[in-house]
Amino acid sequence: MKKTIMLLVLCLLTWQWANAQATMACCTKPTEATAQFAMLASDAAFRGKHDNPLPFKLQNMTGKKVTFKTPDGKTGMAYEIKAARQTDNYLFVIHEWWGLNDYIKQEAERLGKDLGNVNILALDLYDGKIATTSQEAQKYVQTVTTERAQNIIKGAIAYAGKDADIATIGWCFGGSWALQAGLLAGDNAEAVVMYYGMPEDDVERLKKLDAPVLGIFASQDTHITPKIVQQFEQNMKKAGKNLTVKMYDADHAFANPSNPKHNKAFTAEAYKLSVDFLKKHFD
Repeated sequence: MKKTIMLLVLCLLTWQWANAQATMACCTKPTEATAQFAMLASDAAFRGKHDNPLPFKLQNMTGKKVTFKTPDGKTGMAYEIKAARQTDNYLFVIHEWWGLNDYIKQEAERLGKDLGNVNILALDLYDGKIATTSQEAQKYVQTVTTERAQNIIKGAIAYAGKDADIATIGWCFGGSWALQAGLLAGDNAEAVVMYYGMPEDDVERLKKLDAPVLGIFASQDTHITPKIVQQFEQNMKKAGKNLTVKMYDADHAFANPSNPKHNKAFTAEAYKLSVDFLKKHFD
């Protein structure tokens, strides 16, 4: 009798443990890709890959600051370069972890010139804050909430209009958010270009992506590693989505001119790939 009771108790405890594990697995939300990237900012080695940017002031700006309403009742900001002719084509440019500084505005203007008849919106996911040191950048990137960033992007989508054809591009922090913006754009999404940003790893979310992706990564990157990129490729394949990966023998942020490990040749090649990719999918 005692053995039978002990066996019943053991079975009950085992069932309770298994049920608790199943409940935890069901209810525990995986860390979002953008949150995973934000956590990297606490890593001294990651911060060490981002030297403080040299002072730079963009002269003779062709764009202007615009504001728009966001779904959370606040206001979003962007640097806009209007196309020469009326068009529903929009490119959302998303900044690195430094914020929407003049380097990004310059890149936005360059993209506007080289893409032709496309409206450019360089989004400000920091709500006006610009970092000039890695310590400030760490602080700002870790205070960006997923909800607020999504609301800014949703506000920009509404600003572009219901008939807009939207492509996105971003670097580092912005690379991760370029992919998220493509997801948020839904049927309006035309293309995504992400430079060494943390990919989305939720296959179910990726199934909702309605745009091809060009992923530009670095084989020497010890944070957005080749292993992470390989998993992204597998996840996109499972989701039935179109992904082109270009892996450079370089380090993280190789396309940033203020980075000591900046590679001019790779940067030029990646830029041409990006422009050609965007032009193809805007046509």
